[in-house]
Amino acid sequence: MSHPFHIRPAVAADSEALWPLMRDLAVFEHYIDSFAITPDIVRHCGFEKNPPDFQCLVAEANGGLVGMLVYYLLPYTAQNRPALYMKELYVAEEARGAGVGEALMQALAEAARRHGCAQIKWTVAPWNEAGQRFYQRLGAVENRDWLNYEWNV
Repeated sequence: MSHPFHIRPAVAADSEALWPLMRDLAVFEHYIDSFAITPDIVRHCGFEKNPPDFQCLVAEANGGLVGMLVYYLLPYTAQNRPALYMKELYVAEEARGAGVGEALMQALAEAARRHGCAQIKWTVAPWNEAGQRFYQRLGAVENRDWLNYEWNV
């Protein structure tokens, strides 16, 4: 099936176009007041550092970015196989319902297989019921074995 969008790894030239998607996610997830990312930070941390702080897949349509998925490799796990941690998945409002999110997730699954990962992990806000339904539709299951903690230092 052909899509009106293309999934690919992000490149440094995407930094300016990635930033608005990251900002819009911060608005959607209610942390815009603490959002400290700039296009220069995206470029430096994602593309100039070696190794980069994050990996990113993008969905491109009509010459612009309509979705992004940011992830990290967790190289050491109890299974002695790496895992991928999905930090951010965001699809621009005008592109929702067109399969962009699912295509980004499938590309992430392919990246996990290439890295020999045992699993992909992520968190979703309890109020984000649409997100939870989306992940469940893909076959993901909620892990209630662990609680999330944060320690601000």
